[in-house]
Parts: sequence; C-alpha cells; structure tokens
Amino acid sequence: MATYRNATAARTIVGRLDHNKDLLEELIAVCKAENVKLAALTAIGAVRKARIGFYNQQAREYQFIELDEPLEILSLVGNVSLRDGEPMVHAHITLGTEAGDAYGGHLAPGTTVFACEFIMQQLDGPEFVREYDDETGLPLWRRQ
Repeated sequence: MATYRNATAARTIVGRLDHNKDLLEELIAVCKAENVKLAALTAIGAVRKARIGFYNQQAREYQFIELDEPLEILSLVGNVSLRDGEPMVHAHITLGTEAGDAYGGHLAPGTTVFACEFIMQQLDGPEFVREYDDETGLPLWRRQ
C-alpha cells in the first residue's frame, strides 16, 4: 500500500534567489535558515546553465546532462524532507531553450541561477525521512 500521512499548510515562504548562485544549494539554504523540514516547492525563472539528471533504473545510478546555455525555467516542482537529519530538496525541472525545445529531469547541483522566484509551502505533520530503498536504489521516504 502507498505510504502517506496527513499534513496541513503551516506557512508559505515566497522569495527570490540570488543571481549566479547554485539553484539547488540556494533552496537548501532557505530550508536551513527557515527550519523547513517538510514542504512543497515550485519555482519559475531562468538559469545561466543547468545540470539535470535521469535515473537509469537498470544501472541504479543517475546519468547527468550538462546544458551550458541560458534556459527558461518552465516549471520546477518538488518537495522538502529530511535525509541524514538535514533538509533535502527533491525537485524536477523543465527548461526551455531559445528555439522552444525543452529539457527535463532531476535538478542537480551545477545549475546556475539567472533569476528565480520560488514558493515554498511549509507543512506541519509527521516528518518524512529519506533512507536507502533496496528495491530501487534510491533515497525514498521511509515506510512507516
């Protein structure tokens, strides 16, 4: 059966990330500064370059794509939970090129902010803790 618990909206943090910073690192820094342990996350904006991942299920490892060009953040959606006692941002991102092509995948370190506005909906409820899952090889929410 699915793993789930009830949570309620606690507060909404709305902000803008700094230019030329790492997108993922900046989101994690907001979580640490605001003591966010459980949240839903969205963002829009643009990046100077990006690094996104695809999880190869057979090899059980991420394969990364480096995009060294300006890109629009068409959508960033994710969540915040705990891994090893620290906030972990798990986000997927869709990026658009000047020609209208799109790339998508797991947001990875190495994505540089041009401009980014985010909304983080902090949730009150039981903590979701990530731990290694034998079946997938991924750090997934622990089954309770």
